[in-house]
Amino acid sequence: MWSNLPSDLLSNIFSYLPPPSIPRATAVCRHWRDSARAATRDTRRHHHHPPWFIALPTNKNNFCFIHNPIENTWHSLDLKHVPTLIKPVSTIGGHGLILFKSMGGAPIQLSVCNPFTGQFGQLPPLRKPRTNPGVGIIEVFPGQFKLYVAGGMSEAASGGAASYESTLEMFDSNVKKWTVVGSMPVEFSVRLTVWTPNESVYSNGVLYWMTSARAYSIMGFEMDTNKWREFSVPMGYMLEFAALVPRNGQLVVVGGCHGGDVVVWELGEGGEWNVIERMPDELRKRFVGGSVKCVGIEGGVCLYRDMASGIVVWRRGRNCIDRWEWNWIEGCNRL
Repeated sequence: MWSNLPSDLLSNIFSYLPPPSIPRATAVCRHWRDSARAATRDTRRHHHHPPWFIALPTNKNNFCFIHNPIENTWHSLDLKHVPTLIKPVSTIGGHGLILFKSMGGAPIQLSVCNPFTGQFGQLPPLRKPRTNPGVGIIEVFPGQFKLYVAGGMSEAASGGAASYESTLEMFDSNVKKWTVVGSMPVEFSVRLTVWTPNESVYSNGVLYWMTSARAYSIMGFEMDTNKWREFSVPMGYMLEFAALVPRNGQLVVVGGCHGGDVVVWELGEGGEWNVIERMPDELRKRFVGGSVKCVGIEGGVCLYRDMASGIVVWRRGRNCIDRWEWNWIEGCNRL
């Protein structure tokens, strides 16, 4: 019966699936793959599920822990098939994948793992070997994603010194190869290499990274023009934690100071930042007396002291994608 369902009906069914189930559906056959892709592209009938949160593994264990927001439950997945000398970079949520990178001083080698199936594989080597670059992810649809690698230290020439690499490369999962897509200012390359974590945000054709050193600032790469631009961050000298997240087509910063308010700013068309939200006091008080980590995820932001103590999440609502809500998630006692 399932093989005979019309594509539009099958796409409507797939639009109800939670994120981890979409990649499995696309792997069944070509008919299912095309229908699942159509379901994710058609926003008129796409049912927006709350984002799943993945606690990536530390050096202490080989497990990742996944929170199901629909059932409000934690699940552990064994990553024993993942080599020990690599560390997680980010998730590729719509594909159910985790992106890893090699550790040490050697040129970066990226790998992907599906924690649900146990599959693990290395991506091809970069065109320009480099260490510690910024890594960005764009999820085109369930059958395709693109990785961007910017900056980093190039290998030292014979008898010379290493230098900052001022190019940007892109990996397309469809063609499975790297392409040099543009250059970048040397000062941006330095900051991506030294002061920028691997988290990135894609919004309206621009891939953004935020520096981790004070004052916070944001670097953006425009896909259509291959141009770089820079933004200041509100209260950039005062913030002690901050994260980027795309919200309803706009770029948003969530940040705060220990013991102070947690504020949400949205970037306006003229480049100005506008306050649109504050964390409710009853949730903010849970963080008093400890340092706070702030991590952007697809469709939301997570704030926590440690994973076992619980997480405050600001994410899109279940019934209205334009409205975002503050929620509390009980911690995972297995962390």
